[in-house]
Amino acid sequence: MTRTTRRTPLAVAALATLVGAAQAQPVERRSTLEDQQSVAVTIYNADLALVKDARRLTLDRGSNRIALRDVSANMRPETAQLRSLSNPGSFRLLEQNFDFDLLTPATLLEKYVGKTVRIVKTHPTSGAETTESAQVLSAHEGVVLKMGDRIETGQPGRIVFDGVPANLRDRPTLVTELDSQRAGPQDVELSYLTKGLAWRADYVAELSADDRSIDLNGWFTLTNQSGTSYSNAKLQLVAGDVNLVQEEPIEADQAVNGRVFAPPPEVTVSQEALFEYHLYTVSRPTTLADQQTKQVALLNASGVPVTKELVLHGQEHYYTDSVGDIGKKLKTAVYIEFANRESTRLGEPLPKGVVRLYKRDSAGNAQFVGEDSIDHTPKNETVRLHVGDAFDVTADKKQTDWRRRDTKNKTRGASESAYEIVLRNAKPEAVTVTVREPVPGDWTMLEESQKHTKLAAGIAQWQVKVPAEGSATLTYRVLTRY
Repeated sequence: MTRTTRRTPLAVAALATLVGAAQAQPVERRSTLEDQQSVAVTIYNADLALVKDARRLTLDRGSNRIALRDVSANMRPETAQLRSLSNPGSFRLLEQNFDFDLLTPATLLEKYVGKTVRIVKTHPTSGAETTESAQVLSAHEGVVLKMGDRIETGQPGRIVFDGVPANLRDRPTLVTELDSQRAGPQDVELSYLTKGLAWRADYVAELSADDRSIDLNGWFTLTNQSGTSYSNAKLQLVAGDVNLVQEEPIEADQAVNGRVFAPPPEVTVSQEALFEYHLYTVSRPTTLADQQTKQVALLNASGVPVTKELVLHGQEHYYTDSVGDIGKKLKTAVYIEFANRESTRLGEPLPKGVVRLYKRDSAGNAQFVGEDSIDHTPKNETVRLHVGDAFDVTADKKQTDWRRRDTKNKTRGASESAYEIVLRNAKPEAVTVTVREPVPGDWTMLEESQKHTKLAAGIAQWQVKVPAEGSATLTYRVLTRY
C-alpha cells in the first residue's frame, strides 16, 4: 500500500521559495588563465588599451555565475562585453560585477569591521596558546578591538578569521551572471577597455663623422601596469590622437621596475592606415608581463641625409622701447633636420616619441649629444630636432639706436631702432649662423649689412657666415608701426 504524503499550501510555498532561491543564486564557477585560448591587445597612445580575451567555459542550461579571474585591475567595467564565439546569441547577460578590491591583510581586516574574530596569543615562556573572541571596531591606521569588557589597540596576537568575504578577491575578477540556452563547453570572448597599458616610440640616431647623415633605429617601448599579464598576445599599436570622453588621462609611469627585453631579430612590425590613424601589428605573439617594460623593433634606416643648423633666436620686446645692451655670449641653438621620404631611405609614418642623438668620439665610442621629442610625422614630412646649444658659437647683441617716429595717423605709433649682432666662432672651421628675429607690427627694413629674407609676416632672417676662429657682424635698422 502506497502512503501518500500531504503537504499544506504553506509548506508548498516555502519549498517553492527555497527552490527558486537556489535557482536564482547558481554556484559560482571560476575561469582562470588556464581556460584562455588566445588574447589580443591593442594599445593606444592615451594610456588606453583594448583587450580581447578568448576563453573556453563550461556553462549550465539556465542561470550561470562565472568569475573571470586575471582581468586587468584597471579595467573600465562599463566597456566589458562577453559574447559567445562558438554559439553566437546562445546566452544573454544579466549582471556584471567588477571586484578589484584585492585580498590583503589590511583589506581583510577592513571587511571584518563590526564582526567577530579570534585572537590567538602565545605564552612567551611556556609556548601555550590561548584563544579569545574580539570584535573589530576599526581598521583605520591600525586596529581597534573590543575584547570582553576592554578596548585594545595594536596587534595583541595572531588574528584568525572565519573566512574570506565574497567580494574580496585575490586577483582582479569580473563576475558575470548570464542565462544560457544550452549546456556544455563554449568558446567566449571578453573584450574591454583598460588603463595601465601604454606605449611610446623611442628612436636612436647615430650621427656621421661629417654631421651629414644618421643611422636611425626605432623601437616601440611598451609598459604594462594593468595588474595582469598577457601571455603570447597578438599585439597591435594605434598611433594617433583618439578622442576620449573623459578627463585628460595620466600617462603610465615610464619608470617601471622591470627588465627590458629586446625581441629576436626576426620580429617585424607591419603598418597600415586605420581610419585617420595608423595601426602597427607585431608579426608574432609576444608576452606582456605585469609591471614590465618591453621593447619591440620598429624600423632601421642607414645613411639618412640630415642638415645641421645653428640658429640665434631673437625676441620682439626690444623693438618697442629703448633697451641698449641686449645680451652677451648669447647661445646659438643646434638643430638637426631630415626628410621622412623614400628618397632619404625612410618614407613611412613615424609615431610620436623621443629621438636620442649619438656621435662617435675619436676613440670610436658613441657619445650622447642631445634629444628631442617628435609628434606623429606622416610620410613626406620633415623632422626637426632641437638637440642643444652650441658651445663654440656665441653672439653679443645690442640696440645701437631707438627713437619714436611720428605718423600721419595719430592712432598708431611708430619707432625706428638699430641693432648690432657680433657672432663669434671658436671652431677650427667656418660655420653659418641663422639669425631669426621676430619683428612686431608693420615693419620696413631701412638699412642692413646683408640682405634679409622675410620668412613670415613677422620674421626677418639672415644667413651669416662666420670664419673659423673669427667673428662676423650683422647690423640693421628697422621701422616698426603698431
